[in-house]
Amino acid sequence: MDMLRGAQIAEADLTEWRKLAQGLHARYVVDDFGTGVRFVAAVGKAGDVLGHHPRVRIGTGHVDLELVTADAVYRDDEGTEHVVEWVTQQDVDLARRITEIAAGHGLDADPASVSEIELGLDTADSATIAPVWAALLTGSAESQGRGSPSDEVRDDTVRVPNLWFDDAGEDATSSQRWHVEVYVAPEVAEQRIAAAVAAGGTVVDNSDAPGLTVVADQDGNRGVVCVDVSAAAR
Repeated sequence: MDMLRGAQIAEADLTEWRKLAQGLHARYVVDDFGTGVRFVAAVGKAGDVLGHHPRVRIGTGHVDLELVTADAVYRDDEGTEHVVEWVTQQDVDLARRITEIAAGHGLDADPASVSEIELGLDTADSATIAPVWAALLTGSAESQGRGSPSDEVRDDTVRVPNLWFDDAGEDATSSQRWHVEVYVAPEVAEQRIAAAVAAGGTVVDNSDAPGLTVVADQDGNRGVVCVDVSAAAR
């Protein structure tokens, strides 16, 4: 099934869902664990009908859901097809059904609270070092390039954050090679950045804002606040 571009996701108008990194994310507020379990059970039945299911996490007072297709098809500029982990039409269809189920259970969504963490590593030779990190993070060589046409490391069981590699160039001299990427809903990005600045951080690069804003702590360590602008509701 073809992956959906950002504009297509935005046109779907999934008001209770936000596109973060590779998938669609939603949070629903529940009064207790039992309510969450009953909601997830209903979601599971809907997924059985469609032959597709979300990733689920039940926490205190909430249920977090992520929808992503493991075998979406991406075509590069040369027309070559790649199997990637991304949003497809089946994710949009199930998101709409889950929204209906949540309404039937009397649950409210909290889309502004969703977030996703990924790791970034600057390197001039990702193909050489990726196997080491695949082994350390997941214990499996198959996690290198999983769901991605690059050397990105992704754990099939989602136990650890995805690790992707940024081209640092052969003569890179940056003292910081690692950084954290924090994906947030568009409506809270400015608030998240302002909170970091209020805590002593500094915005060091907002040339790609609101999609990417680089914030440094007092020691110069950098993190990136990320927003998928292309998939945001118009």
